[in-house]
Amino acid sequence: MFGLIPRTVWSRSVPADDRGRIDVHHNCLLLERVSDEPLVDDEHPAPSVGGGSRFAIIETGTGDKLDEKSRELFAMSGETVLTALATTGRKPDEIGAVVVSHLHFDHAGGLTRLAHAGEAADWIGAASGMAGSRPDHGVKLTFPFAVIFTQKREWDDALANRSVMTRTYFRDHVEPIAGRIFTVDSAPPFAWDYTPGRSELPFSSLPYRESPLPGLPGVFVFLTPGHTWGQQAVRFTDDRGRTVVFTPDVLPTVNHVGQAYSLAYDVEPYTSAVTRNWFLHEAATNDWLLVLDHEPGNPCQRVRVNSKGWYDLVPEPPSSFASSSPIG
Repeated sequence: MFGLIPRTVWSRSVPADDRGRIDVHHNCLLLERVSDEPLVDDEHPAPSVGGGSRFAIIETGTGDKLDEKSRELFAMSGETVLTALATTGRKPDEIGAVVVSHLHFDHAGGLTRLAHAGEAADWIGAASGMAGSRPDHGVKLTFPFAVIFTQKREWDDALANRSVMTRTYFRDHVEPIAGRIFTVDSAPPFAWDYTPGRSELPFSSLPYRESPLPGLPGVFVFLTPGHTWGQQAVRFTDDRGRTVVFTPDVLPTVNHVGQAYSLAYDVEPYTSAVTRNWFLHEAATNDWLLVLDHEPGNPCQRVRVNSKGWYDLVPEPPSSFASSSPIG
């Protein structure tokens, strides 16, 4: 989780168990639309599913498809996005859209679930796990009427399994959702063939690089490359007028605020460091309320410039959320 940062450094603030594991969460957001605009409209055409729903989900966690050995490797609990959703009183078929930051198993695995006894599977194929493939199993779409939004680059890389780890884009996570994917092609912060300086800011402002999501009025995504090339953050405004940004693995926990604190899973750690710099600059300048994807404590954070010319995170109570609530 801390890449090249020595354990003697990061362990001062992050305790680990006897196997070197630290506590992280799979944070998700449930959004309820407060405007009267339709979820799916003619001006921004999207796949004809989920029309009329007032609810969307950002991120889905790992789900329930991994085998016991794989779950034990990460000391996973039995909670999934579905058990968390149930605590809100909402049902899976009420969700009209799902936005995922990227398609690694711990972010997009919850898009599908194991088929229950007697259910007709939406997809049947080899079950994946950290120790290799397992016998075929049946998979169902977790949110049967939802459009799934991801970046085009991320979808292409997931299908081709372009990642640092050989087991992170699982077939039984990716293939079943192919018919529900709606890809977005946001402009990158820097040209793909250009290498920026570590502290360099993008040439174009964020409004020119972010993309509106068809059928989700007021919800935008923008590229935050480094962890994957197609990783995206999600921005929306809540009913209190606050700009909320769901923050992916460019800043997974409060202890990753340092510029060099990139994950060993990152396809390009240097790019992650560059992205972290301009992302924190944007967050501080525009007073974003960040929701960190893996923070096990309070995921809701503001960014402030400190006396050293870098950034500090200032927590904001999760209870202050109104039309959106952290789940998972």
